[in-house]
Amino acid sequence: MKIISFPHLGDYYIPLSLFLKRTTNQVVIPAPPITKKTIEIGSKYAPDSVCIPFKYNLGNFIESLENGANVLFTAGGGCRYRYYAEVSEVILRDLGYDFDFYKLISQDHLRLKEIYFLFKELNPSLRFFTFFHNLLYTIFFIWDMDKIDKIIRKNIGFESNKNDHDHLKKKMLKEFSHTNSILKLNLLYFKYKHQFKKIPIHKPKQCLKVGIIGELYTAMEPFSSYFLEKELAKMNIEIKRYTNLSYLLWQKSWMKHHMLHVSRKYCKYPLGADGLDNVYRTIQLIKKNYDGIIHTKPFGCTPEIGAIPIIQKICEEKEEPILFFSYDVETSDEGIKTRLEAFYDLLNIRRDYHDKRISRD
Repeated sequence: MKIISFPHLGDYYIPLSLFLKRTTNQVVIPAPPITKKTIEIGSKYAPDSVCIPFKYNLGNFIESLENGANVLFTAGGGCRYRYYAEVSEVILRDLGYDFDFYKLISQDHLRLKEIYFLFKELNPSLRFFTFFHNLLYTIFFIWDMDKIDKIIRKNIGFESNKNDHDHLKKKMLKEFSHTNSILKLNLLYFKYKHQFKKIPIHKPKQCLKVGIIGELYTAMEPFSSYFLEKELAKMNIEIKRYTNLSYLLWQKSWMKHHMLHVSRKYCKYPLGADGLDNVYRTIQLIKKNYDGIIHTKPFGCTPEIGAIPIIQKICEEKEEPILFFSYDVETSDEGIKTRLEAFYDLLNIRRDYHDKRISRD
């Protein structure tokens, strides 16, 4: 019997699990939610110089194999992530694990026909129509989920009753998972969109607003960023985060030329991975009068290291506060919280100074 697993990535494991289960007709067990044990296992067997998302993924693979998985899936593509599959496979086989390994993205391209035949290996009776329907369903699931998350980030820091947004989101994801109809899925989206907007909030007109930019994994996997968004919400801050799976799958490629045009003063060429994206986002957040920016990345992330001096220059020119987090195995909760609290104090001081200057004028 085939038992399929894949690395954890926020709540995206829910639609991805459904897609794998419905297309392969095999047992699917997503990797366990990430904990400190995950990073300890991954760090033990990963090369020291590799970035932290590799260590999280490797830890997830080992946890899945220990839980009985014998088929592993990974994405691939992007920066050094395009080599993760091959390196992970070598390490896991050297550790004595027996499994089949599938990589969805080859040479930085997601090819529909190749993916269909890959799934047909696991499910010889799979028809293309069934595969395509389940793929579309998954795309709409992810898209609807990401649109709801934008609403949550704007309001979760101001909810009148603690955990209202989290409880409703869990209910929504459960109901999304119980249908295979794209039409019903979209009707459910509008139903929950209305319900999220009805959640009681107490939000001042001039609340603090912070934009989160940076490397994709530390943006989308809450544990890897030490639950940064939840900490900001506790401080009554409205959050803007650009990177999500919808953006990576179908928005990023057609925005490339626009981002280069907007960033032409600072970038003549793409910086690799999310580097150009984050220069562009810095410019956009400043234009939209956000109070501050937080940049997150794994320690040693080469594309982000290239982007940071440019981002710093833009923020210095426009006098925009920015906080940089570089995560590694040794990063501590206390250190993150201390720096966040200092950043929050800075934003409040600047806001008070700005308000007093306007009143004098």
